[in-house]
Amino acid sequence: MRDVDFEQLVRRHAQEVYGYLLYRTGNHHLAEELVGDTLERAYRSRGRYDGRRASEKTWLLTIALNRWRDLMRRESTERAALERIGEGLISHVDDMSTAEDRRALLDGLAALPEDEREVVALSYGADLTAKQIAQVLELPVTTVQGRLYRGLRKLRDELG
Repeated sequence: MRDVDFEQLVRRHAQEVYGYLLYRTGNHHLAEELVGDTLERAYRSRGRYDGRRASEKTWLLTIALNRWRDLMRRESTERAALERIGEGLISHVDDMSTAEDRRALLDGLAALPEDEREVVALSYGADLTAKQIAQVLELPVTTVQGRLYRGLRKLRDELG
């Protein structure tokens, strides 16, 4: 697909893609962001578009749907990781769904040294054991355990 053809495709179907994503997200800003991502992905893969397999509109909406699904998976994974970290670190906070709690936790994680932050993220975010983290990072298990202990202690101190 040539650039001129792609521009015409955008003029014909961008509003429909936006409408679909607005319906799915209920958020104008997020829908606009996802439309931009969808069009960027479509532009990068325009050489692979095959009009015999799907119409342009179907092709774009499929990309938009996949983009939406990616976002939902990422948010679900992030939410699960925050809840796991929250359960292990913040005993007095029952619900990690509040923006303040999430922000405090993310700020606490950001304040950790990189090596400790990485170990905490692999432990709570990826649900790896100390032995598995040691294999991933090519470190002794005792080093991983020490970093995890120090990182969690600093987070507890930071979060009260």
